[in-house]
Amino acid sequence: MKYLKTVSHLLQLVMTPLRSNWAFFTFIYLLGCICAWVTLPDARGAKLYDNLYPELFLDVYVLATILTILPRRVKPWIRGFFYFVLYTAAVVDVYCFVKFQSTLTPTMLLLVGETDSREAGEFIRSCVSPDILMSGVGWVLLLMAVHILTAIKLRFPHFVPRNWCRLVRSILVQSRFFLHRVRHVTEFAVLALLVFSIVISAHNKAATLKLMTGKTIGDVEHTLTEKDHAVLYQPIYRLVFSIYANTLTAKQVDKLIATADKVRVDSCSFTSPNIVLIIGESYNRHHSSQYGYVMPTAPRQTKLEHKGRLVKYTDVVSPWNLTSFVFKHIFSLYTVGDKGEWCDYPLFPELFRKAGYHVTFITNQFLPKAKEAVYDFSGGFFLNNPKLSAAQFDTRNTELHQYDEGLLEDYDKLQSQNTENNLIIFHLLGQHVAYRQRSPKDRKKFKGDDYKELKPGLNARERQILADYDNAVLYNDSIVTEIVKKFENKDAIVIYVPDHGEECYEGDMHFFCRMHSAKVDARLAHAEFDIPMWIWCSRKYIRQRPEIFREVMASRNKRYMTDALPHMLLYLAGISCPEYKDRLNLLSPAYDETRPRILKNSADYDKLK
Repeated sequence: MKYLKTVSHLLQLVMTPLRSNWAFFTFIYLLGCICAWVTLPDARGAKLYDNLYPELFLDVYVLATILTILPRRVKPWIRGFFYFVLYTAAVVDVYCFVKFQSTLTPTMLLLVGETDSREAGEFIRSCVSPDILMSGVGWVLLLMAVHILTAIKLRFPHFVPRNWCRLVRSILVQSRFFLHRVRHVTEFAVLALLVFSIVISAHNKAATLKLMTGKTIGDVEHTLTEKDHAVLYQPIYRLVFSIYANTLTAKQVDKLIATADKVRVDSCSFTSPNIVLIIGESYNRHHSSQYGYVMPTAPRQTKLEHKGRLVKYTDVVSPWNLTSFVFKHIFSLYTVGDKGEWCDYPLFPELFRKAGYHVTFITNQFLPKAKEAVYDFSGGFFLNNPKLSAAQFDTRNTELHQYDEGLLEDYDKLQSQNTENNLIIFHLLGQHVAYRQRSPKDRKKFKGDDYKELKPGLNARERQILADYDNAVLYNDSIVTEIVKKFENKDAIVIYVPDHGEECYEGDMHFFCRMHSAKVDARLAHAEFDIPMWIWCSRKYIRQRPEIFREVMASRNKRYMTDALPHMLLYLAGISCPEYKDRLNLLSPAYDETRPRILKNSADYDKLK
């Protein structure tokens, strides 16, 4: 008997949050379901979050429990706060999905923060426009209207039409009668559902906690590369994450701005009037025919090398296999092993501008856009922040292109702004997944069947993906060669280096892209960290500076990691500053080739072999 009373008491406790806050629970649960339904992408294979319904039950139950234990005087205010935040987040999130085909992201929140009163008014008006009302936003607003009418009925019955009163009263009477008849069954069912929801949602809750406690935006990004990372399945979670991500980047932006204000250049000899840096994307060195790959993926670069003015480097690795991490290392004078963080050091374009170079940045990836993944947000925030952009660049392109040849047109439009001394940075989309979309249809040479003998263990789909990747490498070959041609008759030096490598069915692996969470071993380093690199000099440049070309030739077989790239660039410009280190300059006789090449802050590349 005592046991039955204990169980009965437990069941009553479990049911109390639902009984006390049945309207809150019902409408907020429906709100969560509607947001999930209307933000499901209209794409093949798209599906709802597997744990949507039980995890949503758990989340709303927790909120109802909070309301239950609050003092009576405070409860209405907290409940109103919950309503305001959850409905507002839902409307904004669904609106973003309808207008930009993306739910809330850190970049989108950043753009919202820059909205003025006029744009805010336009947003509010557009929410009630016919086309928006007929979209997913309309369902959220409809639920909100029904919720408001129900609340008015419960508090002020005489304000509501009689028909509505009769309908609501009938529903309540029937519901209470039914629940009373099956009270114990309902109580046990709710308890079982609560336990089930806790167990099945525990992993995602732990993953969400991990995501929301990263110390830097880089930590957050790396967490998102893990296979079982958190699923932010509701607008409020996406909003909180976006706020958190912006807070993390704001800390690093503040550091970078403080560092930019202290940038000092002691002198500049303008050794190289035109320095061109081409940053590629996802280029596995072992898929380049310039490095011995069997498929002819780099014929133009190979031809330039045979002419004697393109010098190929044979032992170069990237410090990371994530673009955003690499960009922070390439742009900052920080190198792996230095004290502090990368944002404690100046960015090399700042030094070039301070020295008197005209700096142009032309990118096909890092321009702020509403539908931007966290990876691009993390990699581009220090390039796109207005103060930092102004400190680094004189000229920038303003639009992204489907293919990298669009950057050539951008440069043609901007080159009239060049001065006597120029640093020009091209950032390509290169071989970034999806590979098939990285080269035009009329520029594809390789087909899946071409790899039957080369890769007999691959199926037809895998061979086609491999062909798509090699076609992207071949297309990249044409782009970088066209960039070189633009400086053929100038006093110029061109450096090409991609951000990182790429898996594409290496050895016996049935895998492409990158294994972000895997331990770095020799095989993985070979595929994802080995990268091509070369330096090309115009005839005029070699004639004017034969000693530099000799240094380039002498360094081509040295061990190198690209986190030290800014030091070589400063040397080529003749910029003297406190942060420059001769031992990190690949072209210097004092270059330290024994410096450990630590990949992902965890593995010494030269000890993996």
